[in-house]
Amino acid sequence: MSRRGHIIVCGLDDVGLRTVEQLHLAGVQVVVVEDDADPRLVRVVRGWGVPIVVGSPRLIETLDEAGLAGAVAVICVLADDLHTIEAALLTREHRPDLRIVVQLRNPAVGRALSALSIAVLDVAGLSAPSLVESCLGTGTHELDLDGHPFVATQVVAEAGGRLRAQFGSLAPLAVTAADGGEMVVCPGRDHRVRPGDLVTLFGTAAELAEAGLRSRTSGPTPARPDRWHMLRSLPAAVDRRLAYVFGGLLLLATAAVVVLRLNYQEPDGTRMSVLDAAYFTVETIATVGFGDFNFRSQQPWLRLFAIALMICGVLLATTFFALLTNTLVTIRIEEALGNRRLKQLTAHVVVIGLGSVGVRVVERLAATGTDVVVIERDENSRYAAQVRDSGIPVIFGDATLPQTLHRVQLASARAVAVLTSDDLVNLETGLALRDQLGDRYAQVPVVLRLFDRTLATTVDRNFGLGQARSTAALAAPWFVGAALGLDVISTFYVGAQLMLVGRLTVAPGGGLDGLAMQDLSARTRVVAISRATAGTLEHPPRRDTRFAAGDRAYLIGPYEELLQVLRRDTLSPTGLTH
Repeated sequence: MSRRGHIIVCGLDDVGLRTVEQLHLAGVQVVVVEDDADPRLVRVVRGWGVPIVVGSPRLIETLDEAGLAGAVAVICVLADDLHTIEAALLTREHRPDLRIVVQLRNPAVGRALSALSIAVLDVAGLSAPSLVESCLGTGTHELDLDGHPFVATQVVAEAGGRLRAQFGSLAPLAVTAADGGEMVVCPGRDHRVRPGDLVTLFGTAAELAEAGLRSRTSGPTPARPDRWHMLRSLPAAVDRRLAYVFGGLLLLATAAVVVLRLNYQEPDGTRMSVLDAAYFTVETIATVGFGDFNFRSQQPWLRLFAIALMICGVLLATTFFALLTNTLVTIRIEEALGNRRLKQLTAHVVVIGLGSVGVRVVERLAATGTDVVVIERDENSRYAAQVRDSGIPVIFGDATLPQTLHRVQLASARAVAVLTSDDLVNLETGLALRDQLGDRYAQVPVVLRLFDRTLATTVDRNFGLGQARSTAALAAPWFVGAALGLDVISTFYVGAQLMLVGRLTVAPGGGLDGLAMQDLSARTRVVAISRATAGTLEHPPRRDTRFAAGDRAYLIGPYEELLQVLRRDTLSPTGLTH
């Protein structure tokens, strides 16, 4: 069967499944190519009516069976980067005109593919900002629209009434009832709220200030370096045996000074001063023997005392210096590993899992000045050395064990991000965190990375394990947008609702040309328009404003509906419809 106007998706794991789902919901023809798919996922995709070609996308015969000749785009999201590269290059050789989108983790290889007009996206980089926002709990998402900074921020309604009366021209994106009721997405400004309702608003910093609101930053102010930290932490690091040996050495020296001061006598009958006695004691213990004092002419018992002083002094001194060296070396090693910071940390974020997503989240958290501690099971993690070099402690251990969580000062943490690549491990870790946090669990944000959306919903409904976030769901709209030739600016969560920020250029004679904004979906909001004629950014646009050819419109809404709007005016002439 000859296929035309469709998109080929190579790979059905995680991002692949979410991408196929969103393309299907947008009404785009999709063909999946996979040679080793999970039977459960195959049943889900076939239940949507999406055909699957079983075979390797690295073979031209398989791609031809999927209809490569008539495809308008190919998305490669295979689990193996090498296989992704092979499939992309093979596609480019046989269809130089085709739009190709790939998922790659290696930036160097990504740049090489970009030179071949292949769109390269990194799931970790796309999903990390939203995960960091969930950890810090700021409820703030910063956006850049046509060079103008905007902010989507959450505030609590202090009084009842209409949104227009409380927040003026700020665009409401969502309202979540204080009693936990259903979220209202993109409500009108005449929507009524009650005290305690959580309202997500969009606007500039100046508009927030005018409404009496303050834009929260994405993290705490970076702490100044503590020059006394090393000195204060030294007593805790000192080996107790070192204190005992030093005490014994001090006691021996004190006794020797007293004995010498009272009993040592020169041949001419003069006695030692306290300073002379202290000097001779140190000289004897150190076995220096400059010859200015000696025990040759002293009483036998005093010479026996001198023998004991030298033996005990040497033993205590060498033991003291050995323990001191051991302590200093231990401190240096722990400083290099970042472990010395653990005992002093408060209000830090614990990141569990140091994969490609975990390391991006750690980097972004550290960039905000937030203290971070990492727990990783695999001691051979490729990112461990990189993270440690930046001064962030990495603890190798099982995050489901109480002793591991205690070691990272969980009791004083401000948030926990569970980001391993295994849903079962993440679920087990979430349950362990709930047990260990106890009463603090409701106050400490726990962000769980769960791939299976059904599992995430079930877990949230039955266990209430924090905030379930899907990196695949966050990244999939970018792949869909790139494949359709559209521009996805950002994805972020408002509560459990995934929101997408998109930009489109209104095509002459397209579906949006001449359309009034109020005729769009009620769950989609146009937050700004850059007029083709004036070249200025219109914000906020009026509801009766009409789109014109060449205008660049910026829209925010749930990704399912926003993709429909974005595709409605797609510039692709191939007709991506069933």
